[in-house]
Amino acid sequence: MPHDEPAVSVIVPTYNERENLPALVQRVSDALRGTPATAVELLVVDDDSPDGTAVLAEELAATAAVRLRCIVRRGERGLATAVIRGLREARGGTCIVMDADLSHPPESIPSLIDALRDPAVQMAVGSRFVRGGRVDLHWPLHRRLNSLFGRLLARPLTPVRDMMAGFFAVRRSDLHLDRLAPVGYKILLEIIVRHGFRNVVEVPITFADRAAGRTKLDVSEQLRYLRHLARLYTFVLRGRR
Repeated sequence: MPHDEPAVSVIVPTYNERENLPALVQRVSDALRGTPATAVELLVVDDDSPDGTAVLAEELAATAAVRLRCIVRRGERGLATAVIRGLREARGGTCIVMDADLSHPPESIPSLIDALRDPAVQMAVGSRFVRGGRVDLHWPLHRRLNSLFGRLLARPLTPVRDMMAGFFAVRRSDLHLDRLAPVGYKILLEIIVRHGFRNVVEVPITFADRAAGRTKLDVSEQLRYLRHLARLYTFVLRGRR
């Protein structure tokens, strides 16, 4: 890797996350304070947010303690495809994916990176559902139930306990992005199943409810998740071809 290329890319898909962005940039910077600024890239992939998320990202780039880039997608929306765009554009050898709403603790990024130091580990996941992990008590009951049912439906596809997480680390060299065909939000499940990843380490985290703004999860997203599951089960039953 050239000396001016970052070692780590933190990929954050955004849509109307202006309120959360300053705190996210600060917390990511603090979490990686011991890492040279040139070794870290914070890559915001924004779906042309009407609230000015991208404009603020460009302003923050001038003073951020890490290198901050913003890619604006026009004519396309969706968390999973935004993450794929970020993975294609990432310059770091290690890619961290996380949400912008501060539900994922940036302070756990070093633990995810450390887990990938073992060459046998294919992916590290910030997990709510392993020993030491937990969900903030303020997370609404209906969100907890949605998560539970979603995990139960996906459990035959992977032994990963928090396969619906949006916080994970993976080596860019281990990815084959052309294999991916996600529907909706659950990009982690898509990557695990399409790549056949077996050695996935789950790092315990505390998952918080979003700091500001509104959740994008609605009935249409839940229906997309069911379509996504149908695709993945078909893929597995056909022998992963």
